Amino acid sequence: MGKDNQTFIPAMSDQEGPQPGPSWGNARWLDQVSDSDADLTQAMDPTQMRVAVAAAAKKAGKPVDEDALEYASDLSNKAMTLVRLYRVRGHLAADLDPLQLSQNREIPQDLTLDFHGLAGKEAEDVYVGGVLGLEWTTVGALHQRLMEVYCGNVGLEYMHIADTEERRFLQDKFESPGETIQFTPEGKRAILGAVVRGEQYESYLGKKYVGTKRFGLDGGESMIPALEAVIKYGGQMGVREIIYGMAHRGRLNVLANVMGKPYKVIFHEFSGGSANPDDVGGSGDVKYHLGTSTDRAFDDIEVHMSLVPNPSHLEAVNPVVLGKVRAQQAVRDDLSKHDQVLPVLIHGDAAFAGQGVVWESLSLSGVPGYDTGGCLHFIINNQIGFTTSPNFARNSPYPSDVAKGVQAPILHVNGDDPEAVTFACKLAVEYRHKFGRDIVIDMWCYRRFGHNEGDEPKFTQPLMYERIGKHPKVSVIYSDRLEREGVIKAGDVDQMRAEFTSLLDEEFEASKSYKPNEADWFGGRWAGLNKPADPETARRNVETAIPDKLFESLGRTLTAVPEGITIHKTLGRVLSAKAKMFSSGEGFDWATAEALAFGSLVTEGFGVRLSGQDSGRGTFSHRHAIWVDQKDEHKYIPLAELPHGKFEVYDSILSEYGVLGFEYGFAMADPKTLVMWEAQFGDFANGAQIMIDQFIASGEAKWLRANGLVMLLPHGYEGQGPEHSSARLERFLQLCANDNIQVCNITTPANYFHVLRRQMLRSFRKPMVIMSPKSLLRHPMAKSDRDEFLGDHHFMRIKSDTTDIADKNIKRLVLCSGKVAYDLIQKRDEEGIDDVSIVRIEQLYPFPGDPLAVRLKRMTNLEEVVWCQEEPRNNGSWFFVNERIEAALSNAGHSGMRPSYAGRDDAASPATGFAKRHAQQQDELVADALGIASDPKSSSKSSPKSSKKKA
Repeated sequence: MGKDNQTFIPAMSDQEGPQPGPSWGNARWLDQVSDSDADLTQAMDPTQMRVAVAAAAKKAGKPVDEDALEYASDLSNKAMTLVRLYRVRGHLAADLDPLQLSQNREIPQDLTLDFHGLAGKEAEDVYVGGVLGLEWTTVGALHQRLMEVYCGNVGLEYMHIADTEERRFLQDKFESPGETIQFTPEGKRAILGAVVRGEQYESYLGKKYVGTKRFGLDGGESMIPALEAVIKYGGQMGVREIIYGMAHRGRLNVLANVMGKPYKVIFHEFSGGSANPDDVGGSGDVKYHLGTSTDRAFDDIEVHMSLVPNPSHLEAVNPVVLGKVRAQQAVRDDLSKHDQVLPVLIHGDAAFAGQGVVWESLSLSGVPGYDTGGCLHFIINNQIGFTTSPNFARNSPYPSDVAKGVQAPILHVNGDDPEAVTFACKLAVEYRHKFGRDIVIDMWCYRRFGHNEGDEPKFTQPLMYERIGKHPKVSVIYSDRLEREGVIKAGDVDQMRAEFTSLLDEEFEASKSYKPNEADWFGGRWAGLNKPADPETARRNVETAIPDKLFESLGRTLTAVPEGITIHKTLGRVLSAKAKMFSSGEGFDWATAEALAFGSLVTEGFGVRLSGQDSGRGTFSHRHAIWVDQKDEHKYIPLAELPHGKFEVYDSILSEYGVLGFEYGFAMADPKTLVMWEAQFGDFANGAQIMIDQFIASGEAKWLRANGLVMLLPHGYEGQGPEHSSARLERFLQLCANDNIQVCNITTPANYFHVLRRQMLRSFRKPMVIMSPKSLLRHPMAKSDRDEFLGDHHFMRIKSDTTDIADKNIKRLVLCSGKVAYDLIQKRDEEGIDDVSIVRIEQLYPFPGDPLAVRLKRMTNLEEVVWCQEEPRNNGSWFFVNERIEAALSNAGHSGMRPSYAGRDDAASPATGFAKRHAQQQDELVADALGIASDPKSSSKSSPKSSKKKA
């Protein structure tokens, strides 16, 4: 929001700079008043004009003619209204559509002189200017100038912006004669060359790889010189890195002609070759999903560029790019000015209007912790989405209308005019540099072929494609224009095409012998990290305990209230309890263990970034990472006071998809920061499922992009209804394969401490999903002692029973994970059962099969193994662990023994919404797991059932 954000639509009296001055229908005023009168030519509105004219007449010793003065005042008022309306609505009459199909080119009635009573004689009346570079002109000439400025090949939407300075900047760029679209002959030839490269490249691919999908840019080639302008002018303004995100359309062209990916490499991929060496592994991905990184220099200024890989889910890459940009700005110490790293997102028109993540990404702009200093959005407006016409894709005039919600200026531009598109990008870079805010370029063009090159578009848009078939290419239109201007000679453009085609021929031949020699995933900030050893063959744990001295120091940081802050009385009790933990060495709870992990990592030089909708306090009032002064609300963050590293915690916007994508992008760029996203409740992750499926679970396999993001998802059955019980553990386990992610359901604060530290201290990065507890945050049994954080302790994938039972006495083994373990332990001990052991699987994937087999082998008199879970049978871990437990039993010498199931029945809903029924189900599944009779009052209808399998 700008400084003057009291109104979104400025009043008609707003001053945008010099306004229309007086005009005369009576020539006597021209005889009486000097045209150089400073008071008169600076008149701002009709009232000021009357005063100025009267003063000028008095100065000249002449009488004031009230009738003529009234006429001049009325004419000035109408002229000012006309100017105002063109600033607001002139874009509606701009010449934007190359096909002249989608856009109504009739001038809106309120933009005509007739509508304002200024036609005929009035249009010829002399008018004092002061706007649009005009002075002492006629109303008719003013109208003509307004048409040229606001209704040409660029249409500007900017009057929805609240900040006056921003509006004036954009207004001056359009209305001042020296700021209009102007390029030198060399610049025009460079623009033509870029357009030719874009067209010939698509044509070459179409001929060499007939019928192969490439999602060509054909029809939108003006984007190529425009994006080069972003590099050139951005570099001049201090940009040293540009991070791009885009979907399919035009991606291969951008990779080759903007980012400089060698043509031979792309030809190699078209021929079925891998983008990486054969021994790297991974599934790979189609060529129009891949990214790259490179450097380009304009005017001896080098800019590093990277294109983030993306899946087929349109616009999903947007928040990932923004998160990566934020991380790179942090690395470059550029978070105050945001000058050095620029995000550029390239969109399709239908997707920009239709995909909700677009709005989620826009909403991040300017928000503390997520601000990137403005993003440049470029819409390739093909005026069609696959087979869907715009009138079915949205109910607004433009695909860009959603951007008005964040007051982003919008430049609509005709894609057949590459100079106009390049000008728009230059202006966008200047605006973003000056104001640090998002800006949108909506390039109206067309898609010369179908959605992909094998598609037949005339099935659904016959009239559009009949027009496209007759429409000349951009290079033809522009080269003809440059010939008329004398910038190029006849035949020059043909020579450009021939030279570039010859280059492509050379690259095509070179592609036949090309072999990639290295993968690019452990360079730069990732140097020193590597692909891990196979979890099936190697122990990958590391020592994660901390020294006693650091433990004590962190205790003081976490419990000392500095002078000048008045904390809430309840927080005071929380801090007193923490102080008691450190003094006694006992009873450390979840939040304190977490803070110890964070603080120790920061002290060791790592960054820690935690975000979520309520992460500062914690959804369950447990964390209190931010202390808010009760008198003036200033904030104190104890862990942010630690030296060496950096601790950040942010309460995010109410978004899952966008914010999780942002954090994934941040972790992609900075492996030296522990990046965590916390769901308010675990089920909130449902709203980010695309990000989980397409990036977190499969990004490394598809694109060789490692990531260490941690997801904290509150999970556990406490009778709070269907949604807030389950984080859908089963969905994450279904995604597990090829050592792609880690899934944990942890039961002790110390083990949580160690798994967070392990995430950063190992030599590799994998995403980690933690089923965070709710009741265990304060559960009396879920406590840790001081020595569990020190010495030789580390993360335990399997937690032993709390009761010491000799292995030979164990007849029944109950395996479980998460909160249900304490229900089982409590019930068993109450019943005095001495032959049932309860073992917790703290890490479900990679599954700890070997250490489990070692334990099972020691249980020589084992008769039965039960898997117990709170979730319904079709949810939770059962279907994932069943075969893995059976394999461990076999490896331990218990051949023929299979695990049985104890838990809730299959259910469509994750949990019941009735507290009494929940308690009955919980009692019954616990009794079933232990092999004892359940409470006879339990409802048989809702009773969980044991699934006992014997060989």
